[in-house]
Amino acid sequence: MTNRILVVEDEAPVRELLTAWLSEAGYQTCTAGDGVAGLREVYQQQPDLIVADIVMPKMDGFEFCRLVKEVSDSPIMFLTGLGEEAKKVKGLNMGADDYVVKPVGMEEFLARVGALLRRYQKQVIQEERAKRYADPVLTIDMDRHEVTVRGANADLTPTEFRLLWFLTQRAGKTCAVKEILEEVWGSPHYSSDVVKWHVASLRGKLETEPHEPVHIITVWGVGYRYDVLRVEDNSADESGGEHSSVAHQNV
Repeated sequence: MTNRILVVEDEAPVRELLTAWLSEAGYQTCTAGDGVAGLREVYQQQPDLIVADIVMPKMDGFEFCRLVKEVSDSPIMFLTGLGEEAKKVKGLNMGADDYVVKPVGMEEFLARVGALLRRYQKQVIQEERAKRYADPVLTIDMDRHEVTVRGANADLTPTEFRLLWFLTQRAGKTCAVKEILEEVWGSPHYSSDVVKWHVASLRGKLETEPHEPVHIITVWGVGYRYDVLRVEDNSADESGGEHSSVAHQNV
């Protein structure tokens, strides 16, 4: 997918030069000659990156940046002739992701554009991963508040959902009962039996053999641990007996 970059610059020759550089580098471009028009382009085009001057008619770059950050996560690069340190500090404090002082050459400009896009895209991926958990047995989607176990939807209560999310985010690590109570119930003063009851209920919805759990493990005298499993095989063997083969995987 080609990234779209918005150039907000009141000087036409500079605007045309920047769009020519960006187009040559393979980016899609859209432009605006002032901050007000720039805001309109932000709404309509939803750019992946914004390059903006500071000294512009109708609305300066600082106010433009402030308003953009209220409605968009797109990174903003200030490209301006204002080189004073106070202006740089103000621009960065307003939410700009980079501050470049004119004049600037094509290679440096494009390198900065590429760096900002990579940083932003990495952040987006990390944020998406932070809202979702998946292993060979279990998936959790925070946005949809949905859990599937072995491909089938699991009906969890809100507390069970919070508890399962907490344990999976610390997969492989033993979580003390007090820690679980603080994070899931919001207070360490609940009885430890509350955790035990909810763990038992979760095992009934997650484990193939709830009385011999292989996912939510009790660590006696400490708490509980979620283990990630690579393979589950509960099929019957040729002699008619049942067997279970489980391979553990640390992640």
